[in-house]
Amino acid sequence: MTKDTMTDAVEQAVPSDGDGEGPMAGAWRGDTGILSVPSRQALLALIKGPYLSGRQKPAVWSALLADESVIRSRLHELFLDLVVDGVAEVAFVRNAEVGEADAPRTVRSESLSFLDTAMLLVLRELLLSREGDGRVIVGQDEVYERLRVYRPDDHDDKLFTSRLNSSWSTMKNRLRILHSAGSVGEDRVEISPVLRLIVSAEQVHQIEQEYRRIAEGSGLLVPGPRTDEVGGEEGNA
Repeated sequence: MTKDTMTDAVEQAVPSDGDGEGPMAGAWRGDTGILSVPSRQALLALIKGPYLSGRQKPAVWSALLADESVIRSRLHELFLDLVVDGVAEVAFVRNAEVGEADAPRTVRSESLSFLDTAMLLVLRELLLSREGDGRVIVGQDEVYERLRVYRPDDHDDKLFTSRLNSSWSTMKNRLRILHSAGSVGEDRVEISPVLRLIVSAEQVHQIEQEYRRIAEGSGLLVPGPRTDEVGGEEGNA
């Protein structure tokens, strides 16, 4: 073997740096993955859910955009579709529509109470009406006041506020669509732009019709509608 041939052999044996086109230098012994470490982090963040935010994780977001086609392909192998909003800088996965194919439901839906759903709609309305101004920051009191119309006759203010607090916690911790607005205070939060994507206009219309039916006293209270599917493995919070 000549010196030039030996050099060529060594160069071919060294993996590339992982641009989505070929193997990267292994992150551990025996690693056969082809994605760069940041792109793997993006893939994992999407699967863990509920969504990936470019504002919160700019490096991971950049990796997603750089390797979007490969990451999308990897998700398809798990029967998942990737939804990306480049303007809002949010992305999440949902179960792929596979027709008659026998495919597992990897992503679960969040079952919400009546009041949870009402709060979700209020937050979505606030987001859509103000997002043209940039970050949408609202106060807890403002949201609660809009929901007072749903207070049952047999609930005093203290009990209903307790239920509102529970729904507020759901928005922040389970759905993660509310984020503390820095040093402004715990009662001031930013509404994540992902909310515009996970609840469609058609769903809003259906929910509002059901609320109108309940308000008119034409039927019994039914369990709260489900939100659209947003990342997270089956059975995880």
